[in-house]
Amino acid sequence: MLNRRVLPWLVTLGTFLLWEGVVHGFAIKTFILPPPSLIATTLAAQWEPILQHSLQTLMTTLVGLALAVGFGVVLGLAVGASEKVYAGLYPLMVAFNSIPKVALVPILVIWFGIGTVPAILTAFLISFFPIVVNIATGLATVEPELNDLMRSLGASRLTVLRKVGLPRTLPYFFAALKVAVTLAFVGSVISETVAANAGVGYMMMVAGSRFEVPLVFAGLVVVGAMGIVLYQAFEWLERRLTFWASRG
Repeated sequence: MLNRRVLPWLVTLGTFLLWEGVVHGFAIKTFILPPPSLIATTLAAQWEPILQHSLQTLMTTLVGLALAVGFGVVLGLAVGASEKVYAGLYPLMVAFNSIPKVALVPILVIWFGIGTVPAILTAFLISFFPIVVNIATGLATVEPELNDLMRSLGASRLTVLRKVGLPRTLPYFFAALKVAVTLAFVGSVISETVAANAGVGYMMMVAGSRFEVPLVFAGLVVVGAMGIVLYQAFEWLERRLTFWASRG
């Protein structure tokens, strides 16, 4: 049986080999679909500007994600702990989340100008909703018997929240965090393609205007790699902090 750590690498390698074979087998032009070998050559030849733009995208994504975590946890606790807050805010949040965030980028540019701030805010706006929903769900699914038991022992609402509610929400929180980090990258790159002067999205837009398609794909590969690294980091942290919630 294949090791779980080896299998993703084998699947990825097989995908790239199939991609390479299709491009060469059907004689597809590189400005339409470059082969992985050419993308790797582009990454090696232009690593300095790619690294510079990648660090910019990583920074905006992490800042936006941090804002989403802070705002989402507080709002999720409020929504999950109070039926009145849920009834008042939840429809508004659903309506706001239904708005395509790319439509908000021009408004953010008018308010804050071209640059880093719109990218950070777009990453925040696109990634906070899953955190709110999962935190609220974690609190709402706490067994009433646990609340009654804590109350019968004289615990206050704050103590019940700290001793029962917060631990219960941890698995939900990490599940949302792993979704939010990928969405945050989407938000950053979308904003950078529309209104930025640095970042992977900006680099891809400029490269596309010059028909440097291998560089565009190199940007996609870098964003995907950064997303995988952060996802794995959060998954490792989840295993350390919520080991009690996993079977086997």
